[in-house]
Amino acid sequence: MPHPERLRILISGASSGLGEGMARRFAAMGRDLALCARRLDLLEALRKELLAAHPGIRVEVAELDVDDPDAVARVIPELADRLGGLDRVIVNAGIGKGASIGTGKAWANRATLATNVLGSHAQCEAAMELFRAQGAGHLVLISSVASIRGMRGTRTAYGASKAALNALAEGIRSDVLGSQIKISTILPGFIETDINVGRRGPLTVGLDKGVKALVEVVEREPVRGYVPEWPWRPVARLLRVLPLSVVRRLT
Repeated sequence: MPHPERLRILISGASSGLGEGMARRFAAMGRDLALCARRLDLLEALRKELLAAHPGIRVEVAELDVDDPDAVARVIPELADRLGGLDRVIVNAGIGKGASIGTGKAWANRATLATNVLGSHAQCEAAMELFRAQGAGHLVLISSVASIRGMRGTRTAYGASKAALNALAEGIRSDVLGSQIKISTILPGFIETDINVGRRGPLTVGLDKGVKALVEVVEREPVRGYVPEWPWRPVARLLRVLPLSVVRRLT
């Protein structure tokens, strides 16, 4: 059975990087958008750009710091009301600060864990409340291939935070299995965004290529998707079985 077309899409962290790129792609596909992020000025500029390029769509924006659970619980329903409902919520907002554990930068690791885990949880709570009420919807959590194995250095807390999202998504999926609410976990590889400056590997792809692949995977609504599928799906299989000493060298 084909998936229903998700006409009204909320994207968090939409002021830059993958979120901004997805907004442009979905706007070109004629979707109505609810965009939120901390930097409202960038969202307003993006809204103006999207409406000029695609005058038939609707774009609503709102300032949102996902570290504030009360704000998340308020803003996501408000955006849904302004669009007349939501068909898909993409939990994308996140940060990539971090350092090796025990090197005096606990604050950076804690910030990454708090935003990526608790901020995502708050968004899932708000989205699932809407989807349960309407009996349908598509929840998308943007994880990372860094979640597959424990990563060293600056990726330790980041990878752990994304691994938590994998478990969170699977738990939600189990809770609504058999319903019209679909849950997807998407694991991008190395894509050129601000979050991974200085940590890009040899398989890094450009932002445009990465976003195109990301939107294509999201549209398929898989249980778990990799971006781009090649080479990251086979790489993910390898990462699961390689000795830690080898994973350490590769990452």
